[in-house]
Amino acid sequence: MKIHEYQGKEILRKFGVATPRGIPCFSVDDAVKAAQTLGGKVWVVKAQIHAGGRGKGGGVKVAKSLDEVKQYAGQILGMQLVTHQTGPEGQKVRRLLVEDGADIKKEYYLAALTDRATQKVAIMASSEGGMDIEEVAHSTPEKILKEFIDPLVGMTDKQAENLARGIGVPAESIARAVDQIKKLYTCYMETDASLAEINPLILEGNGDIKALDAKFNFDSNALFRHPEIVAYRDLDEENADEIEASKFDLAYISLDGNIGCLVNGAGLAMATMDTIKLFGAEPANFLDVGGGATAEKVTEAFKIMLRNPKVKGILVNIFGGIMRCDTIAAGVVAAAKEVHLSVPLVVRMKGTNEDVGKQILKDSGLPIISANSMAEAAEKIVAAVK
Repeated sequence: MKIHEYQGKEILRKFGVATPRGIPCFSVDDAVKAAQTLGGKVWVVKAQIHAGGRGKGGGVKVAKSLDEVKQYAGQILGMQLVTHQTGPEGQKVRRLLVEDGADIKKEYYLAALTDRATQKVAIMASSEGGMDIEEVAHSTPEKILKEFIDPLVGMTDKQAENLARGIGVPAESIARAVDQIKKLYTCYMETDASLAEINPLILEGNGDIKALDAKFNFDSNALFRHPEIVAYRDLDEENADEIEASKFDLAYISLDGNIGCLVNGAGLAMATMDTIKLFGAEPANFLDVGGGATAEKVTEAFKIMLRNPKVKGILVNIFGGIMRCDTIAAGVVAAAKEVHLSVPLVVRMKGTNEDVGKQILKDSGLPIISANSMAEAAEKIVAAVK
């Protein structure tokens, strides 16, 4: 789950991380009132979408008068903001953040994320903060420093100081940087985040260290512990089909190919997509119906897949361990009839009640193509689509 920048800053402030004052806005009038409330002479008007690179796409403007706040808010609200993370279709801007201008002396990068290789939390920092951090990571990876934190021990002052000194924080601001780095780590751990990123973390003219941006991803499996974070969810920023799938406890992610996949088990689903690619086609989705799929869930899965106009064929690949093949087969038949399936359908199933399941498919009278192996199933659906 992702959240907006202004929501991320609300969370950071709860853990003592310094941020500029800001007010979320949903209209041009809101933006002008926010600037008046904040006072001062300089404000930043920022688009709020779940994607980075907003500045390069025209979604961040510095205003030096209330008229400019009104002008920029009018330009940004409702625009289809295209960044390197939105794809060419972009994302419609429905929210703004108006915040105080900052006296930026230097920009840094700071992030916390889980490192699976070491089974620790990686705190990453760089002297090259700002919009081009991806290019820094690609071209000069030595400029990105890392400290690996044992969750059972926690982050030490020494580790935070290593990062602060390593990225060139001035001596008089080291203590403040150490404090902010340690508080970000605490925030990351206590919110069950999978990513907590501040880009840029800035050094102000007075020596203060402040988070000028905030990006959070949260482990969806832990959200039951954080209803206050779930409340931040913005469905306008999420794929409509993925939202619909979540209502039926289906793990669904839309992709760019033309072969819909319905599989039980995330690992098998990944392998199925790889096999489709191996035989020269592209999957249209990742879809894991899980171990407790019902006929209703399978029917909904078919409906969701077929809402994608790119889908020209469907591959069902089932391993009947916990999931029984006859249950899936009954669901496939019911779904195919309900949606009046008009694209090729290949079904491969192995395991519990396999023979019963195959007989259900055979007796259905539907033009279902059977396959015995995953390779055969992929080969047949690719051929059928072509």
